[in-house]
Amino acid sequence: MSAIPDNDRLIFALDVPDADDARALVETLGDAVTFYKVGLELAMAPGYFELVDWLKARGKKVFVDVKLFDVPATVAAAVRRLCARDIDFITVHGNQQVMEAAAAARSGASRILAVTALTSLDQGDLDDMGFACDIESLVLSRAKRALQAGCDGVISSGMEVANLRAHAPDKLIAITPGIRPVANDERPPDDQKRVMTPAAAIAAGADYLVVGRPIRDAADPREVALAIQNEIAEAIAAR
Repeated sequence: MSAIPDNDRLIFALDVPDADDARALVETLGDAVTFYKVGLELAMAPGYFELVDWLKARGKKVFVDVKLFDVPATVAAAVRRLCARDIDFITVHGNQQVMEAAAAARSGASRILAVTALTSLDQGDLDDMGFACDIESLVLSRAKRALQAGCDGVISSGMEVANLRAHAPDKLIAITPGIRPVANDERPPDDQKRVMTPAAAIAAGADYLVVGRPIRDAADPREVALAIQNEIAEAIAAR
């Protein structure tokens, strides 16, 4: 895997209601953020692809997080459309045929990432869904199958990244959501259950960190983004 510029490792989640709000945040953040995740909320709003093109025209990297899951031919067609827009990261669900179809349809510099287990889930949720294994085993199994299918990486909680690094090759890109700048007992409650600080996730082996609410809801989003960038750089230097 090629070297990753430190300032690309922070991916800001543009989880806002519409494209105008997204553009305003991007302008506020300026050069503090170079990589943006555009997900389902914006995909349901007008101007989604115009926003993607706007970001790319400004030299930003774009992570389209729509977690594609459909019949393989449909997923492949969607991936081809996204690759034509020079999207950097595209997420798909961890179904074997879906992952294989997405990987085969990929082109250019676009990378396919497989979802392992959402960071909003904990062991109790897996038990309720009938999974007869723990979260670490599920994530590792899905990561191995993603590699076999030809995917470039996985989405994984920081809590499972160290285990992935111990068992999977370094060529696997690990993107970690659920990043919070403060420890669990200090942060306000939200729907993320398996979370980690930026420094801890980088130390565990994460390549990219997805941060949304801690930056979006801050009084000074740019200041918070820069602080996280500094924390990432220090953690990389110490790794």
